[in-house]
Amino acid sequence: MDSYVKRRLTRISLNSIRFKLVVGLLLITVPLIILLIYTNFYAIDVVRNQVAVSNKNLMSMYMGQIDKNLEDVDKYLISLITPDTDLQTLEYLVSESERYYTKNRLFINLSKNLSSYKSVDGLFAYSVPNEDIIEANSTRTTFDEREEMRSYFKQAVKTKSASLALFSKGWYVVQLDERNYLFRLLKSDGGSFVGAWIDFDNLMIPLNFISLGEKGKALFATDRGEPLVGAEFIQDNQIDLSQDLHNYYLTGNPNHHYLVVGEQSGRGNFSLIALVPDEKILENLPNLRRIATFIPLGSLILIPVYLFLLRKFLLIPINRLLLAMKSIRHGNLDFRIQQFPTSEEFLIVNDTFNSMMAQIQELRIHVYEEKLNKQRAELQHLQLQINPHFYINSLNIMYTLARSSNFALIEEMALCLIQYFRYMFRSNLSFVPLQDELQHIRNYLRIQELRFPKHLKCEIEAPEYLLRAPIPPLIIQSFVENTIKHAVSLDEPILLSIYIQLDVRETESFMKIIIEDTGPGFKKDVLTEIQNGNRIMDEEGEHIGIWNVQQRLRLLYENRAHITFSNASPSGAVVQMMLPLKPNFEQ
Repeated sequence: MDSYVKRRLTRISLNSIRFKLVVGLLLITVPLIILLIYTNFYAIDVVRNQVAVSNKNLMSMYMGQIDKNLEDVDKYLISLITPDTDLQTLEYLVSESERYYTKNRLFINLSKNLSSYKSVDGLFAYSVPNEDIIEANSTRTTFDEREEMRSYFKQAVKTKSASLALFSKGWYVVQLDERNYLFRLLKSDGGSFVGAWIDFDNLMIPLNFISLGEKGKALFATDRGEPLVGAEFIQDNQIDLSQDLHNYYLTGNPNHHYLVVGEQSGRGNFSLIALVPDEKILENLPNLRRIATFIPLGSLILIPVYLFLLRKFLLIPINRLLLAMKSIRHGNLDFRIQQFPTSEEFLIVNDTFNSMMAQIQELRIHVYEEKLNKQRAELQHLQLQINPHFYINSLNIMYTLARSSNFALIEEMALCLIQYFRYMFRSNLSFVPLQDELQHIRNYLRIQELRFPKHLKCEIEAPEYLLRAPIPPLIIQSFVENTIKHAVSLDEPILLSIYIQLDVRETESFMKIIIEDTGPGFKKDVLTEIQNGNRIMDEEGEHIGIWNVQQRLRLLYENRAHITFSNASPSGAVVQMMLPLKPNFEQ
């Protein structure tokens, strides 16, 4: 018997759930029993602390809800002053009818969103150029309140000009006609203003349902301890609200003490405070002492019963699940958990586990297929991003030729554009013959020669046996466009050279493509970013074409293709691509 017990003890792992539950139970209950006996002598402080913690959490929850609502309103106000909104549009409209319809849309927008923010009493927007005020107010507001807020708003926009200062100020307290309001004001880059206001009396409505005793009270106060509601109650009971709200404290007159707990807002300069009468906290103390005496005795009886039930209903089912997981980890995907009487939750877990294992092989196949579909979709998206950048320039060339009555060049230009766009419309294919890509490049360069006469020269060399080799469309075209965009000017003529060769290696044959020009070459910082495979953004714009080529090669060849970037000596950009002759798939 002793050896059996010893084997059972050695099998219990210190990191097992069984050990942790049992030890955790003992660590909780044993100190709790000792603590309950000891706290009979300190029941008042314990009860007071529990009440403080409870109300502190309650105040934190309510303040969290209020701050969340204020944050949502902030996000909405910020969306109103972002570019391409009706408020920004209103700053530049000159037509009275357009201004009317824009103001109407803005009013509908404000009214619609006002209904989403139940605590907000008013939303408004102010367009500086025409001094237009658009506002939406809650039905619970009065005419006098609206007039007061409108007057304050007009005065505020004249003095608060720094948008950063307005944003960092957050929601702040404003007192108008002996009533306190929460106000928010934001300024757009164009000089327009948006804002919102809330009556603190309306914020108090949900707090009236908090039970703080007959003489207790919940209220709002400023960071300096000035009550925003219930000022007479604070004065009559000599309550001090100016102390640190991170910890609770007692205050009040000698006859009535109040426990003060509160939470400061993270969105404005105000706090939510609960005043709990001390007499309310201590009224059930005798009953609490009797309960504290019986709890330790009851715990000593219930611990063994709890351990038995814990083993039967939790530890044994968990152990069965653990054995199943170990079997699966060792590769036995056919393992299933046998049905046995247990709790409903474990029955659901076991059934779900068995169903999951029955479907796992099929799901693995689906995951692989989804991966392929995702790659194809991403590839099509990248290709669709490559659009002609010279359309307007081409029209300008045709316009110039038309004015000079050069009809022969107009016909040639029109034919080149037709062929160019015909090729672009079929560029959603994954691969095209090399000769089609080169013909498209020659056609594109002819258009550019008309744009830059005597300033652009091109050399294209490719062996005939490679002309039918598959190549991703617009791969070479993207770098030709970069040369035209960044290298060609009217200062000096540019030579663009394209060389295509066969590179046979031990493991695979590659098509070697070299594209170089005699322009200024890549900037040093841009070259570093390109070599790292990053998107490039500089004063000339985003180099999305280079990034697209890198991503397309990765998807089409699964890292079998290579591309390098460098600068030639003394000047010029050099791009070298190594493309496998046999792609992974074709469409």
